[in-house]
Parts: sequence; C-alpha cells; structure tokens
Amino acid sequence: MTQVIDRRSVLAALSLLAAGGPVTLAASAARARVGRTTMRHVTGGSINTLDPTMLGSTRESFGLSMSVYDRLMTFGRKPLADGMWTFDPETLRGELAERCEVSDDQCTITLHLRPDAVWHDGTPVTAEDIKWSLDRCVQGHSLAVPQFTSGSMTSPDQFRIVGEHMIQITLPKPDRLAVANLAMPYAIMINSRLARRYATHDDPWAQQWLQHNTAAGGAYRVDSFRPGINVSLTRNDAWKSTADGSRPFFEHVISQTVPEATARASLVERGDADIAIDLQAYDIIAMAMRKRVKISSIVQSNCFTHLAFDTQRAPFDNVLVRRAIAAALPYDDMFAACLFGRGQPLYGARWHDVAPDISFPQSLPLATDLPRARALMAEAGYPQGFETTFSYTTSQTTTAEPMAALVQEALGKIGIKVRIDKLPDATFNTMQAKRELPFYTDTGAGWIERTYYFFYLYFTRDQRWNFSNWRNMRMVSLIEKARFEIDEAAYEQDCRDMISLLIDQVPLVMLWQPKMDAVSSSDMEGFTYQYYRQVDFRTLSRA
Repeated sequence: MTQVIDRRSVLAALSLLAAGGPVTLAASAARARVGRTTMRHVTGGSINTLDPTMLGSTRESFGLSMSVYDRLMTFGRKPLADGMWTFDPETLRGELAERCEVSDDQCTITLHLRPDAVWHDGTPVTAEDIKWSLDRCVQGHSLAVPQFTSGSMTSPDQFRIVGEHMIQITLPKPDRLAVANLAMPYAIMINSRLARRYATHDDPWAQQWLQHNTAAGGAYRVDSFRPGINVSLTRNDAWKSTADGSRPFFEHVISQTVPEATARASLVERGDADIAIDLQAYDIIAMAMRKRVKISSIVQSNCFTHLAFDTQRAPFDNVLVRRAIAAALPYDDMFAACLFGRGQPLYGARWHDVAPDISFPQSLPLATDLPRARALMAEAGYPQGFETTFSYTTSQTTTAEPMAALVQEALGKIGIKVRIDKLPDATFNTMQAKRELPFYTDTGAGWIERTYYFFYLYFTRDQRWNFSNWRNMRMVSLIEKARFEIDEAAYEQDCRDMISLLIDQVPLVMLWQPKMDAVSSSDMEGFTYQYYRQVDFRTLSRA
C-alpha cells in the first residue's frame, strides 16, 4: 500500500524531532521524505530570547537572529581550504540596503533600500520601518545602545527618511565603525507596524513581546520556540541572498539544546543530528580517528583567550609583577594541555618593540624566561613572592582546569602561591563585572575585526569588557585619536603604538586563538565561521 504523506504529517515529524521524542511510522516516513532538506543543530548553550538586543541574551540567541532578521548591511565571506568559509571583515555589502553611499567628509551615510524587500507577513519594507528600527537601537534598555555608540550613533535625530526607499545617517565626526555597526547582531530591522501593536507606554519598543515573537523578514521564519529547549524554523522562500540571489538550501531547521557534550557528539556521529560546534577537544580527536563525520576546523580569527589581572589592586597594579608572570608562564605546555595544539598561538613572536603589521589579535613577543621572571619579582619588591587566587568558570573546565594547574606550578617557581577557584558561570560573571577577581582566565571576541575596536572594547573605560580594569591615559588618547582618524598612515601608526603599549604594560597576557570545530554529517557543505561564533544556517547545504 502506498502511504500518502501530507503537510500535516511533515510538520508532525518536525515537531517530534524538535521535542526529541519517538517518531511514529507516518512521522518517520515524513522525516525520510523531508530529511534531506531538514537540518538538526544541537548546542550546549540555549536560545533564551528571539530578540538579541535583550539584556542577558545568549550567544546562541545572537546566532539565531542572524537567520531570522535582516540588517541593513552584512559582511561578505571568503573561501578557505577544504570547502570551508570564513566571514570577510574587509567586505561590507547591503542586506536590506541595496547600496550604501558615504559622503566625502565621511559624516553622512545614505542607504538605498531594496524596493522588493518584504516582511514575513508579506507587507513591504518601508523607510518608516527602518527609521523606527534604528531609533530602537539607540534608545531604551537594550544591548544595541552601547554597540551603536561605538559607531557614533546615539540619537534618533541622526536617522532621517530622505526618500521612499532612502535613509540617511549623519555622524558628528567621521567614524570608521559606523557602517560596520549596521551589520551587527543587535542591528535587527523590524516590521514596525507589527511590533508597535504590542508596544505599551512602559514598553514603547515592544521588547517584552519580541522576546517570544518575531516581526522579521530574514531567511527563516520561527515556527515554534521553547526558551532554553529548542526552536524550529521554516525557510522564507521570499528571501534571497544579496550576494548571489540564492535561497538557503534547508527548508527546515531545528536547533535543540543538549547540555552534555558527549551526548551531542553521539547524536552527530549516529546521524541523529547534523551539526554541533561546541564539542570537547578529546571527543573531536576521537571522532576524527573514527572518520564517521566531517570536521571543519577554523581558527577563530577575531577571538583571544587570555589571563587577566586586576590592575587596580596590589600586587597586580605593579607592572613589574605583571611582566614577571608573563615571563614565568609555560606557554607551550599550556597550549598542548588545554587545546591539544588546536589553535593559533598568540605568544612566541620574534619581533620586540614594533609590530610588523597592525593586525590584532596577533602573536606577541611573549616567552618563558624564569631567570628574568625571578629578577623582575625582586625588582618589584616581592623577592619571596605573594599569595593570590586564580579563577575560571565551570563552562571552561575542559581547557581552564589544565591551564590552572600549569599556572599554579609555574608561578610557584617564582614564589607566587596560587589558590585555584572554579566558579559557577553566574558567580564568575557577577564577580567579573564587580571587579572581584584578582587573576583569572577568559576568552574575548571582537565582532568588528578592527585593531582600534579591540583596544576600545577591551582596554578602556569602566565597563565589563575591560577585563583587566586597566586605566592608562596614553592608551585612551591613542584610541580616541584613531577612532576618528581618516589619514590611513596616521591610523596605522596609532595602532602600532597601541600594540607596543600593550606589550610594555602587560595589562593581560594573550595566550591563543582557539579553533572552532564544526562537527557535522559527512554530506554537509558550506560551513562558514562567523564573527559571532555560531552556526550560520543560511550558508549550509548537503552534497
């Protein structure tokens, strides 16, 4: 007997897959029929909101929003070896904007909107929608506000409708990060007529409603959403890539939280899931030996793992102590023990005072030199050493635990007694924000891969991402100058001076850039490393 599979059966199969439950005969047949164009993504993190601008949004929420919402601009991508791709920080092209024009004085940005763009409900994208969305990015309590500030966009008065499909942005000064900010995960363009139905006097930007609902027009629509558990998507057939006019390959996507890394690995290896990007290094090595899955390994070019000091408290306010610790660390041993050598070292450079180029992060002239470390400790006034605590978060145990043991051993050789403190993620994050961690490890990433942006974000101002609580007026001066510098030679010199100052003052110790290991079914193609460090569903396909 021939079994007829209708749309209802297909949706039932997708629902069961999303829930992780048993699949009936009819649902199983439906899954077989749609399986090639359905992708199941498993993650250890969770999608906690559909609005990435909400305070407390997870990185997984940022990643989802890239496939659900459009922005005015987007970064290009460039091919790597073996069919892999990475984002291209040097290429910005339109997404909802058909084109972008910057005035000669670099203070006016004119965006020409795509006249054929529509929202998920079929209504046309208007200049009024874009104006409302941009206003939302600079007002209210959202993560977009500080991000847009980094591009000198702070007031709704800077956004004007100048034509049926034209928006103009004015800047007080030329700002090299302004256009790039229009491509950030927070810069979602919203169907304002839909969202405003759910706005209130106390919530004028419909933030409460948009946490669990969408007013979007991106590549995928949200079918169902269970915060912290799973989300199911269906392709928006009206959407096309502005790069080549294509639609995404997958008609349906299911993203499911599976907390245990070994369980995620098993699901992908058995073929019950298609892709995961957050597995443990030892699982990945074992899977590579069994050769049942495809492993796409790409260095996270905009990312860095480091050791941070609180430079405002003794003894780490003493630059000689910081230099001594940098000279005592067993870099190669840590790299091998923590990452099994899977990454890009940010130590061991052979140059000294002047960087060979202005790229950042880049390998710095850091090396193990115990005699120098001991001499620096004596010069700093700590010939017998001191005691301190080294902290890391539970979610980083796999890499941070061996690191902590090696740091403890190495610093013991120069008299520093280290107590190791493994903290729950929430506790660690709170203590980090309150400046209660004297010495710890963490990983940072700059969404805009510009040297000035890294230094602005991580080495200035009283804010969380200034990991080392560093206050250096020379650095602040260099960054403020570089931010608005339009002469490229002068900008490059400012960047070299920033790097030299970082090496001299050692507010933190750069260690390495980890790899992103995307483990997928063997027929998966087109994996792209994105600066927001999540899976881009739009670029994936089956062979």
